[in-house]
Amino acid sequence: MNESGYTPKNLKFGKEGRDKLINGIKTISSAVKSTLGPSGQTVLIESPNHTHGITVTKDGVTVAKAVSLIDPVENLAVRMMKEAADRTASSAGDGTTTAIVLTEALVLKGMELIDDNNKTEVLRDMVKITEDVVANLKKSSKKVTKKNLKDVATISANNDPELGKIIADVYGDVGENGIVTVDRSQTSETYYESTRGIKVDRGYSSPLFINDQKKDECVLEDTYVLVSDAEIANILNIESILKPIIQENKKLLIIAPCSNNVLNTLAANVMKSNLKVCVVQPPNFGYKQHELMQDIAISVGATYFSEKTGDDLSIMTMADLGHAAKIIAADKSTIIIKDEDTHSEVIDERVAQLWEQHKNTTNKEAKEFILSRIASLTGGIGVIYAGGKTDLEQKELYDRIDDAVCAVRSALEEGILPGGGVALEHASVASVAERKSYNPKAVEIMAYACLEPFRQIIKNAGASLDAISSILTDNPVKNYGYNAKTGEFGDMYKMGVIDPLKVTKNALQNAVSVAVTILSTNAIITMARSYEEK
Repeated sequence: MNESGYTPKNLKFGKEGRDKLINGIKTISSAVKSTLGPSGQTVLIESPNHTHGITVTKDGVTVAKAVSLIDPVENLAVRMMKEAADRTASSAGDGTTTAIVLTEALVLKGMELIDDNNKTEVLRDMVKITEDVVANLKKSSKKVTKKNLKDVATISANNDPELGKIIADVYGDVGENGIVTVDRSQTSETYYESTRGIKVDRGYSSPLFINDQKKDECVLEDTYVLVSDAEIANILNIESILKPIIQENKKLLIIAPCSNNVLNTLAANVMKSNLKVCVVQPPNFGYKQHELMQDIAISVGATYFSEKTGDDLSIMTMADLGHAAKIIAADKSTIIIKDEDTHSEVIDERVAQLWEQHKNTTNKEAKEFILSRIASLTGGIGVIYAGGKTDLEQKELYDRIDDAVCAVRSALEEGILPGGGVALEHASVASVAERKSYNPKAVEIMAYACLEPFRQIIKNAGASLDAISSILTDNPVKNYGYNAKTGEFGDMYKMGVIDPLKVTKNALQNAVSVAVTILSTNAIITMARSYEEK
């Protein structure tokens, strides 16, 4: 800011500005696209916040985020390329490298072919062709099966079959609607744990409730469940529940805040009279607690008694209790294994509401929270623990597993496509064949760009693009392609070379959106820097 209070600006127009943008695009793309495909290379990044100041990765979005350029105009291009990658990562969890490869191809070919006389028409038709390509991608997609689930996971994990198996196994355990997360292992081993049902991030309120001394757990089978956020201040508050529980020798899990007096009374009776009861405090999630408690109540078929609505615990009856097949309360967490197919209609209604919330929510943290609630209601929860002999190895493995988990989740949501760049190329050819009215230059730009991921995969594999393209041209069979890992030709589905539809679709849509913005730019305004030439 100068003495007058104004911030001076630099302006670039026409070719001068576009050349700067192209330099920025080429720079970030060169760093990212070498990671694409089964022969993708690793990238070393100076990272002061990580161990030894180094990050080793094959993750495209990690590479992209690390790139910042000194020249402000070139850096604007970098930031816009990151936008395409971030949008893809946010919506599909993977495909960031593909998005950047597509964006570069669209911009470079567009700069070559577009002039001021045809710009509006070409850009408009590029968007229309994109819509048709996406429609054709959807037509050619297939649902994920147990057989090809491992293939999706393996490819997304940089063609690591062991990781692919672990990811496929955990998804097999938690179910289609289950949630899989990634964490760091405390050892060099990579493994997973899964639970079917609800996991409450609170354990038993007193060690006196422990009935499995070997594991330090309270385990109750065929158990009634009381769910309330209202404090049980006096044992008389739940007398109407405790009497039939004791008389009929039933078991009871209480998920509710309890006074010390109530806890001590229940614990003493567990020890003296063999009362089969366990108390767990409500999950500690602040404003989210109410929603989580409602989910728990719905899952076990309980009436949720809440102080927020003025519910009176003293009027509770056995009919207000829920039921679980089994509960396992440990020191810091409790697992509630639900009765099979119980209260399915109520659960389905709740899940439908949550999916609608997820659709209308843009915040990533909020979306993840909703997904975890859906998993609790409909599936299971799995955690993959990434191991490694060094911090660098563990971090790289963690990133790969995280990408693969996101890719599998996307595949389960919308289906899969033949991989290796085949699906995009076939869909673009089909789209042009269906509609002949597009501007020829828009057609050429889109056709060129949709083939670029395939070209880059071949390049990274060190194979001959001309030779492979010739063989594929002579074999125009549906789903026919080249397996860059094995060097074989054939049906991509049968060879296990597949991509999630959601990833491919979103990568293309986001790339076109960013590319059209760049191609329509004529003036660039940046703040003046002291180091810039005057």
